[in-house]
Amino acid sequence: MSEWFSGIKAKFILDFIADQRWKYITDGLKVTLEVTFLALILGLVLGAVIAVIRTTHDQLKEDQSKGFGSFLIKLADLICRVYLTVIRGTPTMVQLLIMFFIVLASSNNKVMVAVITFGVNSGAYVAEIFRSGIMSVDKGQMEAGRAVGLSFGTSMMKIVIPQAVKNILPTLGNEFISLIKETSVVSFVGAADLYVAFNYIGTNSYEFMVPYLVMALIYIALVLIISLLIKLMERSLKKSDRRN
Repeated sequence: MSEWFSGIKAKFILDFIADQRWKYITDGLKVTLEVTFLALILGLVLGAVIAVIRTTHDQLKEDQSKGFGSFLIKLADLICRVYLTVIRGTPTMVQLLIMFFIVLASSNNKVMVAVITFGVNSGAYVAEIFRSGIMSVDKGQMEAGRAVGLSFGTSMMKIVIPQAVKNILPTLGNEFISLIKETSVVSFVGAADLYVAFNYIGTNSYEFMVPYLVMALIYIALVLIISLLIKLMERSLKKSDRRN
């Protein structure tokens, strides 16, 4: 047992301490977290906008509203449906390659390309999550807001969406976890994320077992931290509900 432990220790020192290779890990982790958090913000904004557009379209359809405003909502809803179909119907890696080699081929900022790609990809899934959350809120909440003189948009932003966020928080947490793992494919466009860092370490030390195990542990740690933060947010929201 002691010999096995000594061997693992020696491999660890060779892989990470020698030539200060641990710096590649910190740099890769920085890129992974940067892409994940910025893509999440972009995905949340896109998802929320699309969810509101689709919900508004459904509401106008029920009310059988007509006019120029209704036409614009219908057109926006059609664009959103096409966007959702295309993004959810193609693999993330294919989207990344198309974005890097075609859409943003003139850009040399690989991190920015990755952020836009994953943000657009995440937005399609967040949109459906937000939409389901909005639909889970009792219709009487919107009617109450309209009854006191609030506009549809104000009622949506101040009454419906805050309640919807509480309902979908665990699902949003799962989307965040999926996003942080999916970012490992940024290596296909040359971005130096965690996977690239550990692959470089393994290639130069001729030892892949320890680097890949450590990489797996880092991803597990990130997922556990995110899960803990989501639980803390849920508890905080539940406490605010009790006070109300």
